[in-house]
Amino acid sequence: MLLGLSLLLRGADLVTHEIFARPFNLIFDSHLLADGSRLLTGVLGQFAALGVALLLALGAALLCWLAFAMLGRLQQMLRAGGRVSAVALVVLLLSWVVLKTTGWDRADTFAWDQLVLHGQDTVRSLRDIREFEASVNEDLWATRSGDGLFDRLQGKDVLVIFAESYGRVLLEREPFVESITATLQEAEHTLAQEGMLMRSAFLTAPTVGGLSWLAHASVLSGAWIDSETRYKSLILSRRATLNRLFRDAGWRTVAAMPAISMAWPEGQYYGYDHIYHAHNFGYEGLPFNWVTMPDQYVMSALQRLERERSDRPPLMAEIALISSHAPWTPIAELVPWDQVGDGRIFDAQAQAGPAPEEVWRDVDSIRDHYRQSIEYMLRTLVSFVQEYGDDELVILLLGDHPPAPMVSGDSNGFDVPVHLISRDPDVLDAISHWRWQPGLLPDSEAPVWRMDRLRDQFIEAFSSQYRQGK
Repeated sequence: MLLGLSLLLRGADLVTHEIFARPFNLIFDSHLLADGSRLLTGVLGQFAALGVALLLALGAALLCWLAFAMLGRLQQMLRAGGRVSAVALVVLLLSWVVLKTTGWDRADTFAWDQLVLHGQDTVRSLRDIREFEASVNEDLWATRSGDGLFDRLQGKDVLVIFAESYGRVLLEREPFVESITATLQEAEHTLAQEGMLMRSAFLTAPTVGGLSWLAHASVLSGAWIDSETRYKSLILSRRATLNRLFRDAGWRTVAAMPAISMAWPEGQYYGYDHIYHAHNFGYEGLPFNWVTMPDQYVMSALQRLERERSDRPPLMAEIALISSHAPWTPIAELVPWDQVGDGRIFDAQAQAGPAPEEVWRDVDSIRDHYRQSIEYMLRTLVSFVQEYGDDELVILLLGDHPPAPMVSGDSNGFDVPVHLISRDPDVLDAISHWRWQPGLLPDSEAPVWRMDRLRDQFIEAFSSQYRQGK
């Protein structure tokens, strides 16, 4: 049982490390099978997803059977010659001890050490659950009224945009850096011509390669949400989100979540006046594989449904742009904004390009399509500002998490870029004490904050009576 368990855990560790840059957690990761099944169904279809599930189940059963069969054969051999076996085992044990003390790296107890680490991690996780549940409601903002909040943003539309898989690795590692740097430089120049001012830095995400909702929750709640269990505790808490505080201060709060295609009761926690999702956003075009609709449609629909309304309060929108979500094919292209309509103009694009199975045969191909999807996202936002930007628009753009290590080539990077964009110099002056760097290309000296720090910093910077940094 121990050998079978260690083999299964090792396999789970290898998979989660390639996707999330961390070992498998027995407490927090039980939901990953269901999440993976939904993703595979969206990308490959229900039949293929079922086939993968059966293969995984058979693989796990085979590992356990092989462990049982191998140890059974060893037991038979040992019983066949008890005295010889005892002597051989003592000699082997003494030899191992000598090699271990001399520092030979092959004389190790890796399998046992991994079991011990998983056991310790499970105990720590259970302790973390109790501690987080006890502290999550300790929030000063939960009892504050909306009076005086965000007065330095009065009358402005604030768009908090999470860009899927937009990681710092794009700005620093090959094969991404040259092309992405050029795209950001072009974007910076174009926005500057539109009179926009920009500041940039980095944020540390609680996850890598997926589980985007943990990043959303960390930014908006001001709590560090690095597991599904913490997330579930958060949404049952009284902790105030940035969305709810904006609503209390007089803004209309909406969510633009094109990836939400199932019931989402957790959305009630955030304090939205309205949630746009895959089924009520008015998109009549074809999906781009897993991506339900391209980024340009999301921004166009939000403009039409919310910003162009007359006699409305200022808007605070949380937006998830998902065109840069795997499988990164086909790559969408910009169309004239006045032709976006209900999205059917994108049908030809949705049927173009290579199939996911073709893209994912080679890591260089994966990385190339990933890079192109990020460039599309950035160009979409720049084009949106050119078309619809005005003095009352404030954009906070950030990555939700870096891509999986198998794509980025970096298993230690959890940082994502963050940009604040506005035409109003007072908005940029309000965050001058943050020391964020001018433009869209933060360098290695730029500040790096954990995502859970952003909520309180944002509130204090743009609320005069709570301002501490200046």
